Amino acid sequence: MCFHFFKNKNDLGNYNVSCALFIMDFIAIGLGLFLLIKGGDWLMEASVSLSLQLNIPKIIIGMTVVSFATSAPELIVSIKAALMGHPDLAMGNVVGSNVANLAFVLGIVILISPIYVTKNFYKLDWPMMYVASLIFYFFVVQDGILSRFEGVILLILLFGFLIFLLFFQGKAVLEEGAIQTATTSFKMIGFLLFTGGCSLWLGSEVLIKSAVSLAQNLGVSERVISISIISVGTSIPELTASVIAIINKEKALSLGNLIGSNIFNILAVMGITSVIQPIVVQDQNLLNVDFIWMLSISLLILPLVFVFTKFKLGRYEGLILLGLYTLFILQMIS
Repeated sequence: MCFHFFKNKNDLGNYNVSCALFIMDFIAIGLGLFLLIKGGDWLMEASVSLSLQLNIPKIIIGMTVVSFATSAPELIVSIKAALMGHPDLAMGNVVGSNVANLAFVLGIVILISPIYVTKNFYKLDWPMMYVASLIFYFFVVQDGILSRFEGVILLILLFGFLIFLLFFQGKAVLEEGAIQTATTSFKMIGFLLFTGGCSLWLGSEVLIKSAVSLAQNLGVSERVISISIISVGTSIPELTASVIAIINKEKALSLGNLIGSNIFNILAVMGITSVIQPIVVQDQNLLNVDFIWMLSISLLILPLVFVFTKFKLGRYEGLILLGLYTLFILQMIS
């Protein structure tokens, strides 16, 4: 709050300047997030339309195309942050976003409408997400660095997962939903891809610079800003896509989008970022606290599927997840 008692006019002037900078940082962060969200939205619309033009099944679209498109803000922000010399912001963005996807976004989604979980969830989707999370943690905890070589391994795992989905899992998911007909022209798809890419680039520039400035003005680490503000903002595309899927009664696509997004955040976002610029962890709380929360909440999702009602994530589970996310944020900022 911008209220204080001052002994002289110089104190008042300095405080007014600091308060104005503080407000401007928040406005800039909001603008950056808006550009990222719109860019991700345009990119997702173009990607889904292109996939429908190619007659790809909806479930595969959810686990691949939509997940990658909704992870685009995390990808651009992490790459720009790493290149601009802010590694904790780059990695904190992904770790915080994965926690937000499963605790915040999924919690809200299943409060709106319960999701019945298919066997594919615990036979493929969840195991792949958790294995990717463990490998990510193992790579970083050894020496506090995600190297180029480790990034290449993550990308190889990503391509292997995509190949399995497209060529071996495709027949199994064809029956889960009919293929929609594309209505967007290739010309419009190209325009959306270009506009979305430009918006993502500009949004990442504004967001990173304003987030670093806000952290400096508040006297907190870049990790805190990246996990408490940026990660939630970059998770809004996942929330939007999942809620729309629920409204359209495409619940399988909704859950697939969130699980797929976490897989893409680790394998694609961290893989590509570390290949371009190795990421060195500066704040040890990322390893000692944030990673543990990410692994714990990711692990918790599996038993929650069976606790109250088997193969169903409902309102009780939603309240648990939102409660855990609240604790996660409170322990970080306290």
